Amino acid sequence: MTQTHETPTNGTIAGSSIEARLRDLRATLDQGIADGVGVGSSLGILADVLEVGRTVWTLMPSKATANAMLIVHGGVIATLMDTAMGSAVYTMLPDGALYTTLEFKVNFIRTLSLDADTVSCEARTVHVGRRTATAEARVTDPAGALVAHGSCTCMIFPPSTQA
Repeated sequence: MTQTHETPTNGTIAGSSIEARLRDLRATLDQGIADGVGVGSSLGILADVLEVGRTVWTLMPSKATANAMLIVHGGVIATLMDTAMGSAVYTMLPDGALYTTLEFKVNFIRTLSLDADTVSCEARTVHVGRRTATAEARVTDPAGALVAHGSCTCMIFPPSTQA
């Protein structure tokens, strides 16, 4: 996949320290788990790898992820993917910038049973501009079989210029 952004050699992306941004993201996620807030706590969606323009998240299927057919709900898989793609975009934004998902598309390839092993979702940014960003994600089982894939478009809100 060709990416349309570059990581500057001085360790910054548009005015932010890469290391500090990733550290802050990890701290926020860890605090959410500790406080019982967010999809990590409620669904077991956890960050494994946080890098510039790339994240890997995991999901351990459980009763909390079940649909009426007693398999993992497609909305849970979509949430895993949206979380991974959004956080990949977040790692590319300047300090103070915010984002929201404008749209996303998911293609489900196979079902996941509730007793399945942990699945991984790898997301990578494709394009990060001033107003929008796009990312792609793939969910795979431990054997590497594709469970789902998709893409998203995010709207970027630049840092406030108000003092």
